Amino acid sequence: MPHVNLLRALPKTKRNIQKRAEGKDPAVIAIAKQYGEMYWDGPREYGYGGYRDDGRWHPVARDIIAHFGLKPGMRVLDVGCGKGFLVKALLAECPGLEAFGLDISLYALMHCAPEVIGRLHLGTAEKLPFPDGSFDCVLSLNTIHNFPRPRAVIAMREIQRLSRGRAFVQVDSYLTPQQKEIFESWVLTAEYHDFPDGWLEVFAAAGYTGDYDWTIIE
Repeated sequence: MPHVNLLRALPKTKRNIQKRAEGKDPAVIAIAKQYGEMYWDGPREYGYGGYRDDGRWHPVARDIIAHFGLKPGMRVLDVGCGKGFLVKALLAECPGLEAFGLDISLYALMHCAPEVIGRLHLGTAEKLPFPDGSFDCVLSLNTIHNFPRPRAVIAMREIQRLSRGRAFVQVDSYLTPQQKEIFESWVLTAEYHDFPDGWLEVFAAAGYTGDYDWTIIE
């Protein structure tokens, strides 16, 4: 299980930690966890504060293609694809690649780019609706931590089943108590989060043999 950074090309997000912490309450968290319009395109305290395609996923797609040696005709799945911006970038950066996405948010899929219409599926990472080994690569970026630990293990097992270990998963984590405190003041949707050792135990419990990295708020 290599630890690799495939999102290094993404620009650093400016987060107003204090404002988010002040605005968090059970009602806000409950709305965010519906993954509807407020989460994607509502005020920042509910989630993304407007999730738009600004081109940032194209260099990420190039790094993923190079890392996995993806070629036209190969099949890739993005689990937790949102509006499908990474799927769109993968299609553009490797013409002929068969890239698909899956997300639990109907709102996100209904507001996807025209280029990915028909390639995005509504569903959950806990029960991926595809045969064993049906993808050459499976990706899941900042999604699996939205499950409680037992369900995160199931989702990781599903990713392993589809990918046979050719996969990349990125989840929320922290390296110090200070980073943990910052994370907990910011997070809205994560049900399970831990230091890297805790996540490695989740991966091991799922039999996951793919690549991984951490999202750390500083």
